Amino acid sequence: MADDSEVVHGYPHLGTARAAITALHKRLSYDGVRAYANSVAPADVAFCDQDDLHLGTQRVAHALVRQLRLPEARMIVSFREMRHAASVELTAGPEYFIELNDRFRRYRRDIGAALAHEITHVLLHRLGLAFSGTRDNEILTDTVTTYLGAGWLLLDAYREDAVSSQKLGYLTPEEFGYVLAKRALLFDEDPSVWFTSPQAYTAYTAGRAQALRDGREPPLAAAGWNGRRRYAKDRRQAQEHPAGRPGGPGPSPGSGSPPGAGLWSPGSAYAFERMPGEGLRVSFPCPTCHQRIRVPVRGRVRARCALCRTVLECDT
Repeated sequence: MADDSEVVHGYPHLGTARAAITALHKRLSYDGVRAYANSVAPADVAFCDQDDLHLGTQRVAHALVRQLRLPEARMIVSFREMRHAASVELTAGPEYFIELNDRFRRYRRDIGAALAHEITHVLLHRLGLAFSGTRDNEILTDTVTTYLGAGWLLLDAYREDAVSSQKLGYLTPEEFGYVLAKRALLFDEDPSVWFTSPQAYTAYTAGRAQALRDGREPPLAAAGWNGRRRYAKDRRQAQEHPAGRPGGPGPSPGSGSPPGAGLWSPGSAYAFERMPGEGLRVSFPCPTCHQRIRVPVRGRVRARCALCRTVLECDT
């Protein structure tokens, strides 16, 4: 688990985080995701200076094991000097060995955040869910920790002032806020009341604004005027040139557009396509799980995501 002293801001890993949300929905299914409707309670992971270090650590670890629904998983936690904040030894179980940076002996309030990330590694190991490459796999872990109700601890561990800073994990504070807001929108939560760090609250507010924008992108009916105007222009281009934009490229690698799409709009996630024997269709990511949805271009359409079952009002 990374421990960053220099905090990066913004959304450089947003595409990977969105892919992680999709992968989690696919692996757990609709019912599986909803089994995590309740976040871990602050009282269950609270840690004060008067608590016995090892007994308190085991208590918090047990609460996180319950939160992440890991049956028969025993966490053996120790402390030592190390470069990173924490690490876990992934084995067949049922015992898993977690090492925490020795500084957590003094800064106990963040023990829950470090344990949440490492115990999620155990969950992903058992689920057989992984991304290629260390960086993407760690972003997957941060995203899943947050989406399943334990990652608000990671955001709350973010603190920054004029002379020092601390952030645990690989996502930026705003990206943690984004994923946390996605969860909050799905389960109708307000995690902001749990933050003890004012910087965490600010990052959550920024991330929530970004998450809400996902639900206002065309062809969704809630799209704003500028988005609707851009969408209408791209739709007209696709109708006039069925084979794609004359002289233009195919779908951009970063756009999320599927191979073979007839037209993509730079900076937009939607793409138009025409299949043999069918009319024009538009594909776009579900604002809840980011699975791509395809609907016919014929005005007002109600679509239902087959993965997360979100019902979407569209104006195609």
